[in-house]
Amino acid sequence: MTQESEKKEKSKYLKAPVFAVAPMIDWTDRHCRFLHRQLSKDALLYTEMVVADAIIHGPRDRLLSFSPAEHPVALQLGGSDPAKLAEAVRIAADYGYDEINLNVGCPSDRVQSGTFGACLMRDPGHVADLVSAMKRVSSVPVTVKCRIGVDDQEPTDVLPDFLARVIGAGADAVWIHARKAWLQGLSPKENREVPPLDYELVYAMKRENPDVFIGINGGIADLEQAANHLAHMDGVMLGRAAYHNTGMLAGVDAFLAGGGIAGEASTEIDWPALRDTMADYAAELIGRGGRLHHVTRHMVGLFQGFAGARRFRQILSTDATRPGAGPEVIAAAFAAVDIDGGSRVQSEEKRLAG
Repeated sequence: MTQESEKKEKSKYLKAPVFAVAPMIDWTDRHCRFLHRQLSKDALLYTEMVVADAIIHGPRDRLLSFSPAEHPVALQLGGSDPAKLAEAVRIAADYGYDEINLNVGCPSDRVQSGTFGACLMRDPGHVADLVSAMKRVSSVPVTVKCRIGVDDQEPTDVLPDFLARVIGAGADAVWIHARKAWLQGLSPKENREVPPLDYELVYAMKRENPDVFIGINGGIADLEQAANHLAHMDGVMLGRAAYHNTGMLAGVDAFLAGGGIAGEASTEIDWPALRDTMADYAAELIGRGGRLHHVTRHMVGLFQGFAGARRFRQILSTDATRPGAGPEVIAAAFAAVDIDGGSRVQSEEKRLAG
């Protein structure tokens, strides 16, 4: 295989358009990703951020193991030491991830104290060194997720230079959260909401880099908004919107295939099959010493807009957390939902919104 064909083979799943579920600490664990994969076979799923030091010195299997059903799945790494990040990439290679992503966007105090995440945007040359080190040892695409700037930086000045450096270092793709990060004075939650979105700047970066995969993240609420962004970008990445309204993911595959935006989520999902798959998955996890709540906590957003959704959430939030709770709780929660009624509720909501 030639170098060029090998590059194309590595990056083939990054062919536009891509819909991705963002890496979210404490949320996008392996159980969350397994659920999301039942709803969409084509969405690109990301792990929580895993710190390179934790992979090198910590419980590797617990941090890196995942179900083969989750593919395509990307590992997001945090770190600022080229040698440590390279070692983490080498270790992760045995687990079969489809992509390795470098976090240059998280603004939390804990991440800043480790001098990685969004604060790295102050030193694009160093980020380029990190990408180069990761690329040298990776057999899969290496990508970057960043902000448009931090603190008093002027995004129109710093973002083009940042992209030039990381792309020059070999980054296969860049995901841009279209907000600044304020490293002092705003909490991580406020950093997702307070700094204004600048989609036009991100669109301009794509126009200036037509041959590089560039995706957009930040404030995207649904598939209709995702479609608007894909008119300009190679990929869209949704975080909390996809997590809290999980059923949205059932429309992703048809959406990416050019089939438009599904009008009724209930027509896209085989609910009994999903119920049985998740119950079997939970039973297997419990047999290995896990708890039902480890699975069901990610399922509470499945039935937004459906009659019975409140009762569904109540069952999962109470019964599933009790000692000894088993997969029968999932069956009981699903039984509380009027799936056909949900279709009617959603249709009425759309009519009123229109």
